[in-house]
Amino acid sequence: MFRTLLLLALFALPALADVEEDRLPKAEAAMPGLLAPFAPLLAKLDDKASLDTVTAVASQGWALGKSLARQKLDDRPLYWFRLAGKAKLRALALPQEQKAALLRRFEAVSRGIDDVQFTGPEKHILLTGFDPFFLDRHIDQSNPSGLAALLLDGQVIEKDGVRARIETVLIPVRFKDFDDGLIERLLLPYYSQKTADMVVTVSMGREDFDLERYPGKRRSAEAPDNLNVMTGATAVLPKLPLLYGKPLSGPEFVTFSLPAAAMAATSGPFPIHDNRKVATLDGDLEALHLSEIQSQVSVRGSGGGYLSNEISYRAIRLRNLMKSPIPVGHIHVPRINAYDKAKEKASCDQLKAMLENALVALK
Repeated sequence: MFRTLLLLALFALPALADVEEDRLPKAEAAMPGLLAPFAPLLAKLDDKASLDTVTAVASQGWALGKSLARQKLDDRPLYWFRLAGKAKLRALALPQEQKAALLRRFEAVSRGIDDVQFTGPEKHILLTGFDPFFLDRHIDQSNPSGLAALLLDGQVIEKDGVRARIETVLIPVRFKDFDDGLIERLLLPYYSQKTADMVVTVSMGREDFDLERYPGKRRSAEAPDNLNVMTGATAVLPKLPLLYGKPLSGPEFVTFSLPAAAMAATSGPFPIHDNRKVATLDGDLEALHLSEIQSQVSVRGSGGGYLSNEISYRAIRLRNLMKSPIPVGHIHVPRINAYDKAKEKASCDQLKAMLENALVALK
């Protein structure tokens, strides 16, 4: 019952078509056969679809998306399946309230939230990846953090006698979901019930791997989300995100608590940086200690001024409020243009090795 209530609360979707779904024809034209594997599932979303039917379709879609990712090294089919399913649900001849409930359920379950199972004797790592974004630049854009989440979900890793199970969730690139408390509601049970031993948020970033040491509180990126929403924030006028309609409270910067040294020592094709570069209203600096920047107004955290930085800030802020000892932090994986199978495979393999090295913190 708790899981069902959480799923229904995580997303508050309108019943009107949105910008993401409107991109579907262009995506299918650019990537022929994109949705073919999901056609039998999508056919079940008709006017007779119940909450149980929608749950089953979304769950099977999540499983199929993971299978396709492992076969083809591609996160994109699952993203577009989710949008195709939502578009079908919006078009049903059902009362708006019923339709909205089906949409919420489909959205949450197809992101893997219902699939998180931390029950074994091993340690537990919760990892989040992101949807593809900037799709008006590249309609065929992939997100290596999303691919990593699909590849790593359910895997058990081991290092020096420590075993850990990884469970993953995919996060939308939408400001409203963050303002509505998505991250807080997602993570609260794992902190309060102590069912996770490590929380790792991952997104696509710069040229190399970055361990984002000091997430900042404010938004400053002049970039749209996947609904083409702009916050109006800039580097001159950074803005506070919202949480349940009120400005997000908390210190201007928080700090990464994953085992940075062990992770940075991981070998692989990409350098790994312990990134301490931030920006404040007083200028750019590279902070050796959190105390150097605590009294300044954040413009960019080490993770930037967009949702990659924000998921990290919110995850660590909540962890600190809950006085949880769980190591939490954000990893930027190397960026790609559109889709790069070889580079994404290499970055996912190196990320897995970094997580294995991180197990030293769980001894």
